[in-house]
Amino acid sequence: MPGEEVWLVGERRSTGEQKYYVSNLPSDTSLKILAATIKARWICEQAHQQLKEELGLDRFEGRSWTGLHRHALMTMIAYAFLQSRRLKAAGRK
Repeated sequence: MPGEEVWLVGERRSTGEQKYYVSNLPSDTSLKILAATIKARWICEQAHQQLKEELGLDRFEGRSWTGLHRHALMTMIAYAFLQSRRLKAAGRK
């Protein structure tokens, strides 16, 4: 990023906590899209946590790169299936 223009976004929460984010989105990006992109990070973190807790993404003890990829792939397939069932049960899809 040296030499490139970046966004520095600050957030002050109602609890008084302050957070800062750096983004390399284009300079003509609207603030609405910038904020949505920052908030999407939380969704990714939540999904990663569910993958570890509910489906065992972090329980791989193999020794090969191929084995890790297969384990991650099967975990993601299971997660996609469960999410589709959750959305269907909630009437969203």
